[in-house]
Amino acid sequence: MSWSPGGAGFIGCALSPVLAGQFDRYVVLDNLHPQVHPTSARPDGLHPAAELHVGDVTSPEDWDAVLGDLRPSTVVHLAAETGTAQSLAESSRHGRVNVVGTTEMLDAFTRIGHAPDHLLLTSSRAVYGEGTWVGADGEVLRPSLRTHAQLEAGRWDHGVRHLPNTVAETIPSPTSVYGATKLAQEHLLASWAGSHDVNLSILRLQNVFGAGQSLTNPYTGIVSLFSQLAREGKAIPLYEDGEITRDFVYITDVVSALTAALEKPPVGGVRRVDVGTGVRTTIRDLATTVAEYHGAPAPVVTGQFRDGDVRHASCLVDATREELGWTPQVTMAEGVALLQEWIAAQQG
Repeated sequence: MSWSPGGAGFIGCALSPVLAGQFDRYVVLDNLHPQVHPTSARPDGLHPAAELHVGDVTSPEDWDAVLGDLRPSTVVHLAAETGTAQSLAESSRHGRVNVVGTTEMLDAFTRIGHAPDHLLLTSSRAVYGEGTWVGADGEVLRPSLRTHAQLEAGRWDHGVRHLPNTVAETIPSPTSVYGATKLAQEHLLASWAGSHDVNLSILRLQNVFGAGQSLTNPYTGIVSLFSQLAREGKAIPLYEDGEITRDFVYITDVVSALTAALEKPPVGGVRRVDVGTGVRTTIRDLATTVAEYHGAPAPVVTGQFRDGDVRHASCLVDATREELGWTPQVTMAEGVALLQEWIAAQQG
């Protein structure tokens, strides 16, 4: 039996055929927030076998209502507020959903005297913050966030080279409220799971994009935003100097990583892995790929910036390949093309 808080969102819908096929009963709790679900209707992408309960993860009454006759063996925890910039303006909302929502789930399990066999959390690359840099003289730097004054002055970098993030070597140091709440989720679940002999998988996802993502939510990611602008024949604006880098991982590769983690649970304890492509892409290269697909004007560097954003974010996936027997299959360019085809089908 599987239970998926937040399971009617982008990743949850993409994963739903897998969960429907693996478990005899598959239950989803989601509040269908209008920022993600404009009509508050059951998403078309959610598998018909999913028992959808509309409720709030911060409400103990909603948890108790769902758990009345449910004793899940597996829990896929997807519920989260995800906007990095939005989290600076709506910190309480992110804290309530991501942190309190998680503790309410754990308390609900305690009230019914049940512990699942396997908890799986989709965490985020945001827990790493600025990560690890190398300075001009070769020294290792672990900087804090870039201040508003630093960004306003156009001092984008902390050193001369940024190292890819890895679970084994990068010390988490979030620079956004969102990242801090995702790291809190990790710590909360690890503490509870360890005390109840529950196996815990934590997958730190890079920038996920692809068919099925919201096209109306302004906080869902730059790939869909760039796509909408290019479809309209507009020049894509590039923040900072256009050399921000991210690891863009397509939704089908994320689903295959989650599937691998479910099929091969950890044995005794907590497992943390990075999920991305292992390839660093500049925002300029991403925007150029999208613009060329639509024959739109070349992207334009604006010098704008977002407080709380990190300069570089990418990961190495060698350890994930070994741990899960998983390998990403979709390149950034292939994923961009697939997304454009899906958007065209949605919008005509």
